[in-house]
Amino acid sequence: MTNEPLLEGRELLQLYAARTGPTQALRGVDVTVTGGRVSAITGPSGSGKSTLLSVLALRERPAGGELRHRGRLVSSLTRRELQHLRRTEIGWVAQRPSHSLFPQLDARGQITQMAQLRGVRVDADAALAEVELTSRAEARPFALSGGEQQRLAVAAAGVGAPALLIADEPTAELDDTSAALVLRLLRARAAEGSAVVMATHDARAIDSSDTVLRLRHGVLSGEHGSGETRTATIDGLGRVQLPEEALPLFPGGRVVVTVVDGHVELHVPD
Repeated sequence: MTNEPLLEGRELLQLYAARTGPTQALRGVDVTVTGGRVSAITGPSGSGKSTLLSVLALRERPAGGELRHRGRLVSSLTRRELQHLRRTEIGWVAQRPSHSLFPQLDARGQITQMAQLRGVRVDADAALAEVELTSRAEARPFALSGGEQQRLAVAAAGVGAPALLIADEPTAELDDTSAALVLRLLRARAAEGSAVVMATHDARAIDSSDTVLRLRHGVLSGEHGSGETRTATIDGLGRVQLPEEALPLFPGGRVVVTVVDGHVELHVPD
């Protein structure tokens, strides 16, 4: 396990085309991803969680800012290099688990195929047992329940403890038993050195994470570690987002900022 960052993003910007013009899905996000830790990205729908996951998984190039993978600028990587990294070093679990599975392969085949793609050896039956799918080893995705598909998708993505394991809402549709299996597997991969990052609304997943990053309107509004006091994030331009529960205190959208005895005070304008 290493403390060296796997990914470092600074002032990340992502744009999407819309009828009204380009829409900013990410607006100056700073993020660091390190092996051996589980990070949860949370925030309301439309806050940019899935977009940030896609950028970190090297599935999208950011429109602006700087993203480094093992110290190397991602913008300098060729398409072939990116494809190689995605295949060998990055596990991806889509929000809909069926999108992460090979429809023609049974559960055992999913594990075996992923191991071949990554060039690692794996005990497929042991991998299925880890998520209690031993009895479903010969079932293809269409024959599995949604919860079974999710558990299989996470198990396949985690084959060989990839350097980066990313999951989009991995426990959203799961009961407590299935969610516990998924979260235990993600924690086990982190213990083996994987950097685990998930987007989630689920309090169970948030509580199990080492680091929680809060997004709102494409901006990182706060970050804290397990058991730490919630903090707000100040970006490179000195901007800070107030927590949502504080916004009603300033209905006019304006605030007087004063520095008093080494701390900052916010007041409603007269």
